[in-house]
Amino acid sequence: MRNVLYSFLVLGLLFSCGPKEGQQDLGASEFQTALTAESKAQILDVRTADEFQGGHIEGAINADISTPLVFAQIASKLAKDNTVFVYCLSGARSASAAGMLKEMGFKSIVNLTGGMLAWQSANLPVATGEAKPAGSAGLTEATFAEKIKGKPMVIIDYNATWCGPCKQLSPILKEWVKAQNGKVELIEIDVDENQELAKSKKIEAIPYLEMYKNGVKTWSSVGLIGKEELDKSVGSGQ
Repeated sequence: MRNVLYSFLVLGLLFSCGPKEGQQDLGASEFQTALTAESKAQILDVRTADEFQGGHIEGAINADISTPLVFAQIASKLAKDNTVFVYCLSGARSASAAGMLKEMGFKSIVNLTGGMLAWQSANLPVATGEAKPAGSAGLTEATFAEKIKGKPMVIIDYNATWCGPCKQLSPILKEWVKAQNGKVELIEIDVDENQELAKSKKIEAIPYLEMYKNGVKTWSSVGLIGKEELDKSVGSGQ
């Protein structure tokens, strides 16, 4: 009798924890494979309208998570029994969106880790919406090189307005740069406004920092860091 009960328990766990239940976090290639295999896939791009128009995954619906009410209204029109594929720029906003979708009763949610940064870095196809004004892609590798040309030492802060850790890092960076007494120059680059550069540098997460000495990269770092690590970056650039 105990073995029979155990068998039912194992079967129950298998059916309740299958790949269609809850949330899956997949990298770009795995996300695309799962998307292609799903005949009734529903795709939510939870970035802003401007970000969406600048480049999105084919078939995606724009539901800006920064306006929760609008997001909920759009999501409520989707079929809760079908898989929802959700993404943003780097994965932070889509993780929040996945949580909201769970609360709304969606049974299968697939989140793109690394977001569009990872998708573009993997050279996967990107669709565009309304055309943006010329030059809206921002800096290219060539214009970036010109921007840092002739500068003895410069630290680049790749960020975005919606990125919490980026906002935490910004005052730390500015205070640290000020303490260098002109030895290091700070350049801030919004990845939303410079998507071509972010793609060419394969930036998959922010905040992302780079140190250049006379145009040559000597150091890089991903995530929130402190003054001690920044001090080490100067040592790397000597």
